[in-house]
Amino acid sequence: MQLIDEKIKKEYEMSVGSSKHIYNSGYSRQMKMWGWIIVVMLAALLFLPWTQNIRAAGSVTTLYQDQRPQELNAIIPGRIIKWFVKEGDFVKRGDTIIQLADVKDEYLDPKLVQRTEEQLEAKKQSIGFYNEKVEATNSQIGAMESSRELKISSLRNKINQLQRKVQSDSAEWHAAKIDTDIATVQYQRAKTLLDDGIISLVDFERRTGAYQKAIANQTEKFNKYQNSKQELVITQIEIGNVQQETADKVFKARGEQAGAQSEIATTLGEVAKLENQVQNYRIRGSQRWLIAPQDGQITGAKKSGINEIVKDGEMIVQVVPSDIDFAVEIFVKPMDLVLVDTGQLVRFTFDGFPAIVFSGWPGASYGVFSGRVLAVESNVNVNGKYRVLVIEDKNDRPWPKALRMGTGAIGFALLKDVPIWYELWRNINGFPPEYYKTADANKEEKK
Repeated sequence: MQLIDEKIKKEYEMSVGSSKHIYNSGYSRQMKMWGWIIVVMLAALLFLPWTQNIRAAGSVTTLYQDQRPQELNAIIPGRIIKWFVKEGDFVKRGDTIIQLADVKDEYLDPKLVQRTEEQLEAKKQSIGFYNEKVEATNSQIGAMESSRELKISSLRNKINQLQRKVQSDSAEWHAAKIDTDIATVQYQRAKTLLDDGIISLVDFERRTGAYQKAIANQTEKFNKYQNSKQELVITQIEIGNVQQETADKVFKARGEQAGAQSEIATTLGEVAKLENQVQNYRIRGSQRWLIAPQDGQITGAKKSGINEIVKDGEMIVQVVPSDIDFAVEIFVKPMDLVLVDTGQLVRFTFDGFPAIVFSGWPGASYGVFSGRVLAVESNVNVNGKYRVLVIEDKNDRPWPKALRMGTGAIGFALLKDVPIWYELWRNINGFPPEYYKTADANKEEKK
């Protein structure tokens, strides 16, 4: 019994000692102290600075349009006969990508340019022939006019001669008329003398013959005079005939000349048309080879294989430029648009690049990159947001070299620094962030 009592006593003492270690009489006081410490730390935390920001999603693009992926379209319809590259290959500007062959009937002739040039040369020669015809017609007209002047001059000389002849014949006719008058008087006197028996019949017959001769001479002179006048009138009329005949010939020659000149003008138009065709055929021949417009990588081939037909304007492959000035396009809500301004600092996280982000403490974030707002579009996008273009800020956290077009990006447009309690109060009340312009933006506006 004694042993049992001692054993129970020892167990009791051991249990009382363990309870002393388990139950601490100062535990409540320590909990209060730690509670106040946590409260003070939380209160102090509320007064820490917090950078207001607006978040917007976007993607990587390029600053210039000619650095975006370029579609290479077939300028002419044709048939693919050879590929010089494959997808993924890098090409230099001017490298041949694909060769096409014409499929239209009018372009199948391998000597199309040569034959068209021969037609052009023939048209040019015909222009030379027409020019010679015009020159010959001019010479012919000149000869006609010279001949007309010679004929008119000759006829005028003849008119002068006829006028003098008319005067001479008129004088002879008047002289014959006077002789007739004298012969008539003598005949009548002789007849009277014959009746009176003063003269003989022989004398009377002699005077009668002189009288008849004078009448005949007068008639002859008168007819000669009339013929001279008639010849003068005919010669004067002949001058008009010569002028009219020459004018008709000249008008006819000028008509032929005008026809030749019209043919020259028509042929010149045909020559210009043929020259245009020759140049078009030459340029079309060069369009059978699809050339790389700039350095880049071949992607997105729409056609594959040989003998496939492509239409004019149809896309064949795509070239992604090698030398790119990257930019990021982000889309902000209309209510946040007033908070974004050119020159404003923006921080980014890119898809595929690890990052630890504290949006309110950008300096403590890891894996974020800096940019500056370059432009803010004034028209709403199809998604109901406004597009903002941001470029790299090389002086502060430059962008990674492995960045590629189309990479997703999350942007944080940094605004004003405020205490955390103010930011909590603003969000609880639904107030917008405070708007202000950076010093760089103000300088840019003044400039």
